[in-house]
Amino acid sequence: MKIRVELDNEIKENEVIIKCNELNEEVRNIQIVLGELLSQKKHITFYKGETEYYLSLEEILFFETEESGICAHTINNIYNVKYKLYELEELLPGYFMRVSKSTILNTNHIYSITKSISSSSRVEFQNTHKQVYVSRYYYKPLKIKLLEKRK
Repeated sequence: MKIRVELDNEIKENEVIIKCNELNEEVRNIQIVLGELLSQKKHITFYKGETEYYLSLEEILFFETEESGICAHTINNIYNVKYKLYELEELLPGYFMRVSKSTILNTNHIYSITKSISSSSRVEFQNTHKQVYVSRYYYKPLKIKLLEKRK
């Protein structure tokens, strides 16, 4: 395997591209390690009232727009964050994905998807009653992402 670093002072954000002839275990492991490395640098502070919480992003099931702002849901709790949904899209690691106008979910926690032809499909998470809806626009990209993770 070759590793090449190209310097380009024209780009605004660093980007890592992995070129391969097949998505094998070695490439997947590199992708996972890079994702974990990048997610460790991203720190989001969560709030409940006046208390600040420092959670691992892996604990978050989904982020959702609510009347009070953006909320982060774990299996048992709901926290507020001081970001807009579009800002979170930029900050969050690759295992998070926007699935509707008001929701970003953690694809690592998806337990099931109930497809609806006429409306949004329902995503359920393991060990909790919480669920979110995937709009028709995001359903196919979500399925593709889940298939890529299984390979």
